[in-house]
Amino acid sequence: MAIKTKTKLTASLEDYLEAIFNLIGPGGFKVARSKDIAEVLEVSQASVTGALRTLAEKKLVNYKPYGFITMTPKGAVEAEKVAKRHEILESFFTDILGIDPNIAQQAACKAEHVLGQAVIVRLLELMDFLRDYEKDGRSLTDEFRAFYEIKG
Repeated sequence: MAIKTKTKLTASLEDYLEAIFNLIGPGGFKVARSKDIAEVLEVSQASVTGALRTLAEKKLVNYKPYGFITMTPKGAVEAEKVAKRHEILESFFTDILGIDPNIAQQAACKAEHVLGQAVIVRLLELMDFLRDYEKDGRSLTDEFRAFYEIKG
């Protein structure tokens, strides 16, 4: 699984791109509004405007002041990569480690920007292995959770 990003974006810009991607939804027919982006990311409208200008300069979004925001094809590809990294990490934290979903979501948001492709791919491979492998009909993931509960 390749999760390589060619367009270099800061963690903050990745967050904006991911928020727009999530607001637009599957199919790409919907649009986002800066007000909604500000609400989702809990930032000011001015911050959103600055980020949208930068993303538009990088040709990742279509943006005009006071207008709707849409993704460019290049932006959709980049946003999907960011969203996929987030999804992999959040799933690892909740499904494998048994971490509370709210904590896992916050941790995934932070980790998605700093963990390299090799780490994300290896985590995905570990998740696949743990889900597919059963020893004597037992789940290694369940055994880990039981082990953790005993130690904790």
